[in-house]
This record gives sequence, C-alpha cells and structure tokens, in this order.
Amino acid sequence: MTDTLMIAGREFRSRLIVGTGKYQSFQQTARALEASGAEMVTVAVRRVNLDRSKESLLDYIDPKKYFMLPNTAGCYTADEAIRAARLGREVGLSDWVKIEVIGDQATLYPDVQGTVEATAVLVKEGFTVLPYTSDDIVFAKRLIDVGASAIMPLGAPIGSGLGIQNAANIRILREMITAVPLILDAGVGTASDATIAMELGVDAVLMNTGIAAAQDPGVMAEAMRHGVLAGRQAYLAGRMPRKLYATASSPLEGVVR
Repeated sequence: MTDTLMIAGREFRSRLIVGTGKYQSFQQTARALEASGAEMVTVAVRRVNLDRSKESLLDYIDPKKYFMLPNTAGCYTADEAIRAARLGREVGLSDWVKIEVIGDQATLYPDVQGTVEATAVLVKEGFTVLPYTSDDIVFAKRLIDVGASAIMPLGAPIGSGLGIQNAANIRILREMITAVPLILDAGVGTASDATIAMELGVDAVLMNTGIAAAQDPGVMAEAMRHGVLAGRQAYLAGRMPRKLYATASSPLEGVVR
C-alpha cells in the first residue's frame, strides 16, 4: 500500500510493530521478524546484552533493515524508565524510546502519572517518546501536551491475548487524537484482533506475545501482517452501515412481473 505511517517525521510502510522478547531462540526471533514484514522492532534495554560480550539479540537484528525502538520494559518508576532510556541512547541503540512505567505487577498496567513525568523529562532531553499508556483520553492529552510523538494505549493487559476489551475507548481516542499517531499496544492474541484494531482506526499495532507465544511464530507473524493490512484497507474503504433488518442483495426495483 502507498498509505504510509508517519511518526515524528519518519515514514514507515508497515503498520505492524513487533517486539523481540519471549521467543525460544534468537534464530526464531529473526524468522518471525522477517515473516511479519515489520520495519520497526522493539528491544528491551534492561533485558538485552548491550556490550556484545556474548551472543546477543542485537546480533540478529539488522539495523539497515529494521528501525530499533528501545523500550523501558521492567521499569516501575519514572526515574528507572528515564535511566533505561538514557542507557539505550548511550550505547547507540536510538534516541527514540518506547516508555513503559509499570504501576501494578500482577496486571502490568501502566502508571500513567509516572509515564507523563518520564515523557516530559525525556522530550526535553531530545528523545522521541512513544509512551505505553491506558485507554484514558485525559492522560492521552497530557502526554501529547508534554511532547509525546505517539499515544500507545493498551487493548488488554500485556501478554493476555484477550483482544481489545474496551472498543468504545479506542474509538474515543481515535476521534479525539489527531495530532500524533494512535498505536494499539498490548492484548493482541491473533490476526483477527489486529484486524479489529485497525478497523477501529488506529494507525498501527504493536505486538509481541501474540506472535512469540504462538505454536508457530513464523506463520502467526505472517498472519498478523495480513491482518493489519486487511484492517487498514477496510478502515479506509468504509464499512457498510449496520441495519437491524435485511436488505435484498438483488433489489426488487425493475423486476419483470
């Protein structure tokens, strides 16, 4: 498709963003990334061998092919997330960062206030910040106010595979957020979930477990690729109106009696 995704002035052809955790091997990760068609991949700063002293995930991600988006997974305070982002930039990963400030260990639900605080600090330091957040429009607006380059609401808890649990809030976010991209982050379990997200009008979908935990991650990655594309096309096409009663496929007007 010629319909491209723009984030902070950078153009991406794929609207699927893929995580790199939870795979059984680095080789499996590389195969899934290839099958997904993704151009942007996330890398957890705190969970990857940055000094290359031994085999590292980074050895399997070609920086000429993939745009790496460091994330602050595993951080439970704004200060921890800020330090992780700075570390990612210092070792040469990127001055872009996906900010995650977790507020609850059981649900991995975001600490939205901490996320706003971390975003504000890092934007002032020159980072391009993409924050993982709730589906709350109030905090989404606050994140935009402090300089977030995208809004990334969860569809369901991280790793749950439940699909979008509050479609109404995603619709509200879509209608009210126009200044930056809206990227669904977390909860996608299968290709139909990705399609539904795109049909709701989000600009992109970020996923990890839905691919990595599949019985065949490579095949699921390809399915997700097609699901995102189909959902985007359907959104652009505009679906037919829903009706309570039937409408004949062959109208009666003009029928010879």
